[in-house]
Amino acid sequence: MKYLLLFLMLCCSVNGNAQKYVLLIHGGAGSLTPGMVSPEREKAYRKGLQNALDAGGKVLKAGGTATDAVVAAIKVLEDDSLFNAGKGAVFTSEVKNELDASIMEGHTLKAGAVASVTTIKNPITAARAVMDKSPHVMMVRAGAEQFAKEKGCTIVDPSYFRTEEQYNSIMNIKADEKKDKELQNKKAYLRQPENRDFKYGTVGAVALDKYGNLAAGTSTGGMTNKSFGRVGDSPIIGAGTYANNKTCAISCTGWGEYFIRLVMAKSISDRMELAHMSLDKAAEEMMMHRLPELGGDGGMIGLDKDGNIVDYFNTPGMMRAYIKSNGETAVKMFKGE
Repeated sequence: MKYLLLFLMLCCSVNGNAQKYVLLIHGGAGSLTPGMVSPEREKAYRKGLQNALDAGGKVLKAGGTATDAVVAAIKVLEDDSLFNAGKGAVFTSEVKNELDASIMEGHTLKAGAVASVTTIKNPITAARAVMDKSPHVMMVRAGAEQFAKEKGCTIVDPSYFRTEEQYNSIMNIKADEKKDKELQNKKAYLRQPENRDFKYGTVGAVALDKYGNLAAGTSTGGMTNKSFGRVGDSPIIGAGTYANNKTCAISCTGWGEYFIRLVMAKSISDRMELAHMSLDKAAEEMMMHRLPELGGDGGMIGLDKDGNIVDYFNTPGMMRAYIKSNGETAVKMFKGE
């Protein structure tokens, strides 16, 4: 392994992208606008994004892989109760936390995902274990949990994921439903724009490492008050996550049903590869035209093989941040930043 790493580094010395690295992350898109949250809360969100950026950026700076950086960044966000992933996951209609995650690396097109898990502390590590230590791409529920345990992922009691804020949110929703029979009849759990979460808190990261390889990952607690074992786009390769060294790395956040129908992440890559569109044009077409035309909303982050970054969202805000090897960095939450 040591000699393989040395060989890759030697190859980089003659590559146009030698020593270039980029990390771009997101913490969810939604109706976040200036003044919607307190200054203290906004500061905490920005700090959480910065912590994730620091963790992933440190990996890339030290010569680590894009996959390692994506996992490092997402783990920090999963451990931060402010985000709808890991510790801060929202509750289902059964008042449970069900977590999804996926990861993909661009140079091999290998991918891994887990869905509806309840005991894996960092679902992104389980997704990576599926990718690296099994012949499969996706595992779900108890099977995924057993596999993760056998592969050394940290297992916790389901109560670990509970936060009072999210618990109070689901209790308020249920109280409203009980009072409003009409709301029940309209099946509010499918009416995502009325989601009391006020944001899609899915987290994700895309990275380009010094060896010219791309990777992407996404992790989420899903939709508040979701029912019937609902799974969104986050663990679905091609919908919420995709990476291909020939084109780009993509991580999405939003109303998952529409991202699945559009095969959002892969569609952006396909437009680049087959229609010879730039990442910017391909992402704009899918996010700002195809998605709203179908009735969906949300956001995405993208990174191409040359290190160009994009973030598109058709919601009022999206938490995102990036760092480049040239020192350029930013942490943003609202439109116009």
